Amino acid sequence: MPVDPGLHILHVDLDAFFASVEQLDRPELRGLPVIVGGSPDGRGVVSAASYEARVFGVRSAMPLRTAAALCPHGVFLPVRSQRYHEISGRFLAILRRFTPLVEQISVDEAFLDVAGTEALHGLPQDVGARIRAVIREELGLSASVGVASTRLVAKIASDLHKPDALVVVPLGTEAAFLEPLPIDRLWGVGARTRSVLADHGVRTIGDLARLPEDVLRRRLGDHGMTLAARARGIDPTPVADDVAARSVSHEHTFDHDTRDPEVIERTLLALSEGVAARLRAGEVHAATIGVKVRDSEFRTLTRQRTLAEPTDQVEPIYRTALLLARPQVRGIQVRLLGVAATGLTDREQLGLFPDDDRRRRATSATDDVRRRFGTRAIVRARLLADDVPEPFDRDPLHAHEAPRVGRPGPSRDAQQEPVRREPVEPGP
Repeated sequence: MPVDPGLHILHVDLDAFFASVEQLDRPELRGLPVIVGGSPDGRGVVSAASYEARVFGVRSAMPLRTAAALCPHGVFLPVRSQRYHEISGRFLAILRRFTPLVEQISVDEAFLDVAGTEALHGLPQDVGARIRAVIREELGLSASVGVASTRLVAKIASDLHKPDALVVVPLGTEAAFLEPLPIDRLWGVGARTRSVLADHGVRTIGDLARLPEDVLRRRLGDHGMTLAARARGIDPTPVADDVAARSVSHEHTFDHDTRDPEVIERTLLALSEGVAARLRAGEVHAATIGVKVRDSEFRTLTRQRTLAEPTDQVEPIYRTALLLARPQVRGIQVRLLGVAATGLTDREQLGLFPDDDRRRRATSATDDVRRRFGTRAIVRARLLADDVPEPFDRDPLHAHEAPRVGRPGPSRDAQQEPVRREPVEPGP
């Protein structure tokens, strides 16, 4: 049955990407529970789990030790970032055969706007079916595709019946499609918002759509109005074809939980150094800096602050991260720290004082030495200690290519909005 060609947004998501690549490269692993992230005895987290592993409750971002307890016979493998990025590049090349409007969200997913391509490729659901077939034929992987009139609905549709699914939401049925789904499928609904909505009996997206606007505004302000629109399937954000990254972030999980202020500060410095270097490599500046703190009980706090001027320099990033993190780490055992830079722009801050220009020239010279002789050629003395992470090691869940300027897009976790994987809800 034909679907209204007014549908023009596709969301394409490679199924269990890291784990599927491992099964592709090692056929003997097909049908086995594959868990990518490292040794089950380590302190890391699950980067990806095959669908065979998910049957046992294994999920991304779960501690590897927890995954091993749930699935002791699982096959635990290290992350192979270079291989995943290679496949990701081929994936994007396939998508661009169908439309130039491709917005990459992460290494394994993207939005497409196929408006105006009907004469070449047929109706949007036909495009979705062909993309899945080409990905299977050329990459040996399966993909799930959502087709809808908005990015929000297309994303939720692609997630609904994974793996290897094509879900089409006809024009005009967006609200009905969303109505029975649990509220945490909606972008922008994290733990705090979910708790507020639960006080009013909201369990599904339909419940939210029926909640009086004055209640939403009183309890959640402008964020409540945004959620009300999303609950009806409204998402005016267009697909952008020049977006490679909306944030740059580095995280570090400690081998042993710590409350040592010096260790925490050195770690924040190392993370800030890595974030700043990637901003400069991408020739962008960050307007907002955020931190993530996870304690020994796996509680996670995120805080962010907008800078007076966008920057790509480590000093303002580190100062802001330190200011944000200090109140959060008092009295707790810290398991994980993260630093994120968002609000990316190509606007360069002009040096107001001679010291600004000298610092920038010194930074440029340092970057040049590291490019020529490796990242360890020049290291801050404070970062030579054994208890801090390597500043330039990327988190494979976040990194894909050097960032470029772009608007925020949805995170991999449908219940949150960007920063990227675990963004910040509206603050208190």
